Amino acid sequence: MNLEEILNYRRSVRVYDKDIALDHNKVKYCLELATLAPNSSNVQLWEFYHISSPELMEKFVPACLGQAAVSTASQLVVFVTRQDLHRKRAKAVLQFERNNIQKNSPPERQAKRIRDRELYYGKLMPFLYARFFGILGFFRKLAMAIVGIFRPIVHQVSENDMRIVVHKTCALAAQTFMIAMANEGYDTCPLEGFDSGRVKKLLDLPAGAEINMVVSCGIRKGNEGIHGDRFRLPFDEVYHHR
Repeated sequence: MNLEEILNYRRSVRVYDKDIALDHNKVKYCLELATLAPNSSNVQLWEFYHISSPELMEKFVPACLGQAAVSTASQLVVFVTRQDLHRKRAKAVLQFERNNIQKNSPPERQAKRIRDRELYYGKLMPFLYARFFGILGFFRKLAMAIVGIFRPIVHQVSENDMRIVVHKTCALAAQTFMIAMANEGYDTCPLEGFDSGRVKKLLDLPAGAEINMVVSCGIRKGNEGIHGDRFRLPFDEVYHHR
Protein backbone atom coordinates (compact mmCIF):
# COMPACT_ATOMS: atom_id res chain seq x y z
CA MET A 1 0.00 0.00 0.00
CA ASN A 2 1.10 3.57 -0.57
CA LEU A 3 0.86 6.11 2.26
CA GLU A 4 -2.66 7.28 1.36
CA GLU A 5 -3.90 3.69 1.24
CA ILE A 6 -2.27 2.93 4.60
CA LEU A 7 -3.89 5.95 6.24
CA ASN A 8 -7.27 5.07 4.82
CA TYR A 9 -6.89 1.45 5.91
CA ARG A 10 -6.01 2.35 9.49
CA ARG A 11 -9.10 2.45 11.67
CA SER A 12 -9.68 2.24 15.40
CA VAL A 13 -10.79 -1.39 15.61
CA ARG A 14 -13.07 -2.28 18.51
CA VAL A 15 -13.46 -6.03 17.95
CA TYR A 16 -10.78 -8.40 16.71
CA ASP A 17 -10.93 -11.93 15.33
CA LYS A 18 -9.52 -13.98 18.19
CA ASP A 19 -8.85 -16.91 15.87
CA ILE A 20 -6.17 -14.97 13.96
CA ALA A 21 -2.84 -14.51 15.70
CA LEU A 22 -0.29 -11.81 14.97
CA ASP A 23 3.36 -12.42 14.24
CA HIS A 24 5.18 -11.29 17.40
CA ASN A 25 8.29 -10.29 15.45
CA LYS A 26 6.30 -8.13 13.01
CA VAL A 27 4.74 -6.22 15.90
CA LYS A 28 8.18 -5.82 17.45
CA TYR A 29 9.50 -4.53 14.12
CA CYS A 30 6.70 -1.95 14.01
CA LEU A 31 7.83 -0.80 17.46
CA GLU A 32 11.37 -0.46 16.16
CA LEU A 33 9.97 1.80 13.43
CA ALA A 34 8.12 3.78 16.12
CA THR A 35 11.49 4.83 17.57
CA LEU A 36 12.04 6.81 14.36
CA ALA A 37 9.21 9.17 15.29
CA PRO A 38 10.16 12.82 15.83
CA ASN A 39 10.53 13.74 19.48
CA SER A 40 11.38 16.84 21.47
CA SER A 41 15.16 17.43 21.65
CA ASN A 42 15.67 13.76 20.71
CA VAL A 43 15.73 12.72 24.38
CA GLN A 44 13.23 9.93 23.64
CA LEU A 45 11.48 9.87 27.02
CA TRP A 46 9.42 6.80 26.18
CA GLU A 47 9.21 3.06 26.70
CA PHE A 48 7.10 0.49 24.88
CA TYR A 49 5.70 -2.55 26.68
CA HIS A 50 4.75 -5.31 24.24
CA ILE A 51 2.23 -7.66 25.85
CA SER A 52 1.52 -11.09 24.36
CA SER A 53 1.35 -13.34 27.42
CA PRO A 54 -2.23 -14.72 27.64
CA GLU A 55 -2.13 -14.51 31.44
CA LEU A 56 -1.08 -10.86 31.44
CA MET A 57 -3.47 -10.02 28.59
CA GLU A 58 -6.33 -11.35 30.71
CA LYS A 59 -5.33 -9.10 33.61
CA PHE A 60 -5.38 -6.09 31.31
CA VAL A 61 -9.07 -6.55 30.47
CA PRO A 62 -10.45 -5.23 33.80
CA ALA A 63 -7.66 -2.62 33.97
CA CYS A 64 -8.92 -1.35 30.59
CA LEU A 65 -12.54 -1.25 31.80
CA GLY A 66 -13.55 -4.49 30.08
CA GLN A 67 -13.39 -3.05 26.56
CA ALA A 68 -13.81 -5.51 23.71
CA ALA A 69 -10.84 -3.88 21.99
CA VAL A 70 -8.73 -5.44 24.75
CA SER A 71 -10.61 -8.66 25.52
CA THR A 72 -10.52 -9.72 21.85
CA ALA A 73 -7.02 -8.40 21.07
CA SER A 74 -4.18 -10.66 20.04
CA GLN A 75 -1.52 -8.45 21.63
CA LEU A 76 -1.21 -5.12 23.43
CA VAL A 77 1.36 -2.35 23.44
CA VAL A 78 1.53 0.10 26.33
CA PHE A 79 3.23 3.41 25.57
CA VAL A 80 4.87 4.83 28.67
CA THR A 81 6.46 8.23 29.30
CA ARG A 82 9.70 8.34 31.29
CA GLN A 83 10.33 11.96 32.18
CA ASP A 84 12.11 10.64 35.27
CA LEU A 85 14.90 9.36 32.99
CA HIS A 86 15.62 12.76 31.42
CA ARG A 87 19.17 13.02 32.79
CA LYS A 88 20.14 9.54 31.62
CA ARG A 89 18.63 10.00 28.16
CA ALA A 90 20.14 13.50 27.72
CA LYS A 91 23.53 12.13 28.68
CA ALA A 92 23.21 9.40 26.03
CA VAL A 93 22.28 11.95 23.34
CA LEU A 94 25.20 14.17 24.36
CA GLN A 95 27.67 11.31 24.05
CA PHE A 96 26.28 10.48 20.62
CA GLU A 97 26.47 14.11 19.53
CA ARG A 98 30.12 14.44 20.55
CA ASN A 99 31.02 11.48 18.33
CA ASN A 100 28.65 12.60 15.59
CA ILE A 101 30.18 16.08 15.43
CA GLN A 102 33.72 14.73 15.39
CA LYS A 103 32.77 12.39 12.57
CA ASN A 104 30.66 14.67 10.37
CA SER A 105 31.39 18.33 11.14
CA PRO A 106 34.21 20.45 9.66
CA PRO A 107 37.19 20.48 12.07
CA GLU A 108 37.04 24.26 12.56
CA ARG A 109 33.41 24.04 13.78
CA GLN A 110 33.66 21.00 16.01
CA ALA A 111 34.72 22.68 19.25
CA LYS A 112 31.88 25.23 19.20
CA ARG A 113 29.26 22.67 18.23
CA ILE A 114 30.35 20.35 21.02
CA ARG A 115 30.21 23.23 23.53
CA ASP A 116 26.69 24.07 22.31
CA ARG A 117 25.55 20.47 22.75
CA GLU A 118 27.12 20.27 26.20
CA LEU A 119 25.26 23.39 27.24
CA TYR A 120 21.99 22.15 25.74
CA TYR A 121 22.01 18.55 26.97
CA GLY A 122 24.20 19.00 30.04
CA LYS A 123 22.52 22.11 31.47
CA LEU A 124 19.33 23.16 29.67
CA MET A 125 17.62 19.76 29.41
CA PRO A 126 18.08 18.93 33.12
CA PHE A 127 16.81 22.42 33.93
CA LEU A 128 13.69 22.07 31.78
CA TYR A 129 12.65 18.52 32.63
CA ALA A 130 13.35 18.50 36.37
CA ARG A 131 10.28 18.32 38.65
CA PHE A 132 9.77 19.21 42.28
CA PHE A 133 6.13 19.73 43.31
CA GLY A 134 5.65 22.53 40.78
CA ILE A 135 8.27 24.77 42.39
CA LEU A 136 10.93 24.37 39.72
CA GLY A 137 8.33 25.00 37.02
CA PHE A 138 7.30 28.25 38.72
CA PHE A 139 10.89 29.54 38.67
CA ARG A 140 11.31 28.45 35.03
CA LYS A 141 8.18 30.37 34.02
CA LEU A 142 9.33 33.42 35.96
CA ALA A 143 12.74 33.32 34.27
CA MET A 144 11.18 32.94 30.81
CA ALA A 145 8.74 35.78 31.48
CA ILE A 146 11.65 38.10 32.27
CA VAL A 147 13.65 37.03 29.23
CA GLY A 148 10.49 37.30 27.11
CA ILE A 149 10.36 41.04 27.74
CA PHE A 150 13.47 41.46 25.62
CA ARG A 151 13.18 38.72 22.97
CA PRO A 152 10.97 35.86 21.78
CA ILE A 153 11.19 32.88 24.12
CA VAL A 154 9.30 29.67 24.89
CA HIS A 155 6.93 30.34 27.79
CA GLN A 156 5.44 26.85 28.22
CA VAL A 157 8.03 25.59 30.70
CA SER A 158 6.03 24.80 33.85
CA GLU A 159 6.20 21.25 35.17
CA ASN A 160 2.80 20.54 33.66
CA ASP A 161 3.87 22.09 30.33
CA MET A 162 6.91 19.80 30.17
CA ARG A 163 4.76 16.81 31.08
CA ILE A 164 2.56 17.65 28.09
CA VAL A 165 5.65 17.82 25.84
CA VAL A 166 6.71 14.33 26.95
CA HIS A 167 3.22 12.92 26.31
CA LYS A 168 3.02 14.57 22.87
CA THR A 169 6.36 13.03 21.98
CA CYS A 170 5.21 9.58 23.10
CA ALA A 171 1.96 9.95 21.15
CA LEU A 172 3.97 10.61 17.98
CA ALA A 173 5.71 7.27 18.53
CA ALA A 174 2.34 5.56 19.07
CA GLN A 175 0.95 7.03 15.84
CA THR A 176 4.05 5.91 13.93
CA PHE A 177 3.57 2.43 15.35
CA MET A 178 -0.07 2.28 14.27
CA ILE A 179 0.79 3.38 10.73
CA ALA A 180 3.53 0.75 10.57
CA MET A 181 1.04 -1.86 11.78
CA ALA A 182 -1.44 -0.85 9.08
CA ASN A 183 1.31 -1.31 6.52
CA GLU A 184 1.59 -4.92 7.73
CA GLY A 185 -2.15 -5.39 7.35
CA TYR A 186 -2.55 -5.40 11.14
CA ASP A 187 -5.18 -3.43 13.06
CA THR A 188 -4.90 -1.31 16.18
CA CYS A 189 -6.96 0.80 18.54
CA PRO A 190 -5.48 3.55 20.74
CA LEU A 191 -7.17 3.52 24.14
CA GLU A 192 -7.41 6.14 26.83
CA GLY A 193 -10.06 4.27 28.80
CA PHE A 194 -7.94 2.51 31.41
CA ASP A 195 -7.07 2.61 35.09
CA SER A 196 -3.54 4.02 34.97
CA GLY A 197 -2.73 2.91 38.50
CA ARG A 198 -3.66 -0.69 37.78
CA VAL A 199 -1.80 -0.67 34.45
CA LYS A 200 1.33 0.67 36.14
CA LYS A 201 1.04 -2.04 38.78
CA LEU A 202 0.68 -4.77 36.15
CA LEU A 203 3.87 -3.54 34.47
CA ASP A 204 5.67 -2.88 37.77
CA LEU A 205 6.47 0.70 36.73
CA PRO A 206 8.13 3.26 39.02
CA ALA A 207 6.31 6.31 40.32
CA GLY A 208 7.95 8.61 37.75
CA ALA A 209 6.58 6.67 34.79
CA GLU A 210 3.19 7.56 33.27
CA ILE A 211 0.90 5.69 30.90
CA ASN A 212 0.50 7.55 27.63
CA MET A 213 -1.88 5.12 25.95
CA VAL A 214 -2.68 1.45 25.54
CA VAL A 215 -2.83 0.22 21.94
CA SER A 216 -4.62 -3.04 21.25
CA CYS A 217 -3.54 -5.09 18.24
CA GLY A 218 -5.17 -7.77 16.10
CA ILE A 219 -7.11 -8.42 12.92
CA ARG A 220 -10.50 -6.76 12.64
CA LYS A 221 -13.50 -9.09 12.85
CA GLY A 222 -15.44 -8.24 9.69
CA ASN A 223 -17.90 -5.40 10.04
CA GLU A 224 -17.98 -5.81 13.82
CA GLY A 225 -14.44 -4.49 14.06
CA ILE A 226 -15.18 -0.94 12.91
CA HIS A 227 -18.16 1.31 13.46
CA GLY A 228 -19.26 1.80 9.85
CA ASP A 229 -17.99 4.67 7.76
CA ARG A 230 -15.33 7.02 9.05
CA PHE A 231 -16.43 10.53 10.06
CA ARG A 232 -14.16 13.53 9.64
CA LEU A 233 -15.05 17.22 9.81
CA PRO A 234 -15.10 19.05 6.47
CA PHE A 235 -11.52 19.89 5.59
CA ASP A 236 -12.35 23.57 5.05
CA GLU A 237 -13.48 23.75 8.66
CA VAL A 238 -10.09 22.74 10.02
CA TYR A 239 -7.74 24.03 7.29
CA HIS A 240 -6.59 27.65 7.48
CA HIS A 241 -4.15 29.20 5.04
CA ARG A 242 -2.62 32.57 5.86
